[in-house]
Amino acid sequence: MDLKTHIRKIFRKEKKKNLYHCVYDETTKIHDEAQIVNCQKNNAAITIGAYSHIRGQLHTFPHGGNIKIGEYCYLGEYSKIWSSLDVEIGNNVLISHNVNIFDDTTHPIDPIKRRAHAAKIFESSFPMEMDELDPKPIKICNDAWIGCMSIITRGVTIGKAAIVAAGSVVTKNVEPYTIVGGNPAKKIGEVPR
Repeated sequence: MDLKTHIRKIFRKEKKKNLYHCVYDETTKIHDEAQIVNCQKNNAAITIGAYSHIRGQLHTFPHGGNIKIGEYCYLGEYSKIWSSLDVEIGNNVLISHNVNIFDDTTHPIDPIKRRAHAAKIFESSFPMEMDELDPKPIKICNDAWIGCMSIITRGVTIGKAAIVAAGSVVTKNVEPYTIVGGNPAKKIGEVPR
């Protein structure tokens, strides 16, 4: 490969990285259907580890949010991770399609404040200040598997090698090597060690 071709290749790779507004390894695969919405324009707010595949959406807000995805992870089609504080995903985590993960209440609980919040979003996208959303960090530990159409809510830790069955709503911590299912998710089994 001549120097000119090599420089063009590096430039294309850097241009693509800047389009995503995140930090990721050269082995990471961000598929065409993926969406990375980093409203902070701080690339370090979203990091994706080596050999991970992203097909869904990663979203941080103007007022804050951090998403850290480890190595050898998978985020399926139409899945969304919304962060206004902190979402940390370990290594070898599988997140199926149509999963929603969000680390805040998404709108204020008080109806008057919720109406004002929605009006700000309608008028000018996401506001810089989000006082009433009560964010709490989410952690999904190594080797966990999140089944399709599940919801992971704020403040939840999903333990090592745990499985969340399809269609579950997780509102409380999941112990390591535990299988949970339902709405709200409850223990339905154990993962062999």
